[in-house]
Amino acid sequence: MSAVAVDNPLIAGIRKLGKVTLFFFRLLAQCGPALARPGLVIQQIYNAGARSLIIIMLSGLFVGMVLALTGIDLLQRFGSEDVLGVAAALGLLKQLGPVVTALLFAGRAGTSLTSEIGLMRATDQLTAMEMMAVDPMRYVVAPRFLGGIIAMPLLVAIFDIVGLFGAQLVGVQQMGVNAGTFWSNMQASVSMDDVTEGIVKSVAFGIACTLIAVYEGYHADPTAEGVGLATTRTVVASAVLTLIITYFLTAAFL
Repeated sequence: MSAVAVDNPLIAGIRKLGKVTLFFFRLLAQCGPALARPGLVIQQIYNAGARSLIIIMLSGLFVGMVLALTGIDLLQRFGSEDVLGVAAALGLLKQLGPVVTALLFAGRAGTSLTSEIGLMRATDQLTAMEMMAVDPMRYVVAPRFLGGIIAMPLLVAIFDIVGLFGAQLVGVQQMGVNAGTFWSNMQASVSMDDVTEGIVKSVAFGIACTLIAVYEGYHADPTAEGVGLATTRTVVASAVLTLIITYFLTAAFL
């Protein structure tokens, strides 16, 4: 009976959730002291944010262009192609911008965080820090956690801006939508509540994806295979959690 209980996926999932929650509270307790060393946090913002700019901007451009092509095809059927700017802006700000950025962040920055911390675990660097009375949660994990949280909303903003440029490029330059109508309808219809929804989602995704990345790296088995498995778990868990959070936040704002 005990063996069955141990192997029960539900019990294992609850146990894993409890471990992540305890790890999260330990991490929060170290975020304040970590801010006293802003150089470490700024370096991690660069690692998580600046090094992801190319893929974020390229993806944002083509997502905006595809969104405009899809939107113009749909709106022309109802004679409403003048609201293409509104559709593009709402789609990017409220849904596509935060979600796609979070998925790209998990695949690029999240895996980097997991593998970096996991290799430090595998090479006993974290153990050596503990033996020297240096808390690795404060000097290794917390700066990376804060860097990911700060970088995510900035990356989402860049994704949205480039995506709107891509939508304008296709809608106005290629499909012939009036430029003044494109931008004026967008400004008149997009409210601060829509922007706030995107900001809230980006912060939530930043917390979730970065927490999973640093947790998996910190608790990775100290082997090459263990680090590889932790990196895989980071991508899968971040993607699934991002979509779950999207649903609940969208429902809450509605």
